[in-house]
Amino acid sequence: MTRTRRAGELWFALALLAFALVALWQAYGIAGFASLSSPGIFPMLAAATMVGASLAVVRATARQAPGGTGRSFLAEVLPARLIMFLAFIAAFLAAMPWLGFMPAAALFLYVAIAALWRRGLVKPALVTALALACIYVTFRLAFQIVLPRGVLIPALL
Repeated sequence: MTRTRRAGELWFALALLAFALVALWQAYGIAGFASLSSPGIFPMLAAATMVGASLAVVRATARQAPGGTGRSFLAEVLPARLIMFLAFIAAFLAAMPWLGFMPAAALFLYVAIAALWRRGLVKPALVTALALACIYVTFRLAFQIVLPRGVLIPALL
């Protein structure tokens, strides 16, 4: 029985091969084939293994009967929840210089937990508070790392 390939599977396999070839080229740039004890030999061996494996994946994928559509590819690779979470991360990164790490992290964690967990408004707030307390104790008190402060409200943690 021949398995049909999923939408975009061949393109992904080709992208994997391209990545492996770039990794091999970068590994070769470390020291070339200077000697078997050169610093680039292990990265080149790893990248060559990646190239061989990705060639096998491309070959096996190309032999499968085509299936799927562009729409099913987008639905599988970029579901709405993933796009939503990427927007949350982008908003967190944009807010951090303005608000500072702790307030931006609080907003990000609360919104992300509330959206993904869907347990009302109080439970995500409790989980967010617990996570922020752990982050503060671990990084600020235990490791004594100064967490970034924002420019809007510099007095915030």
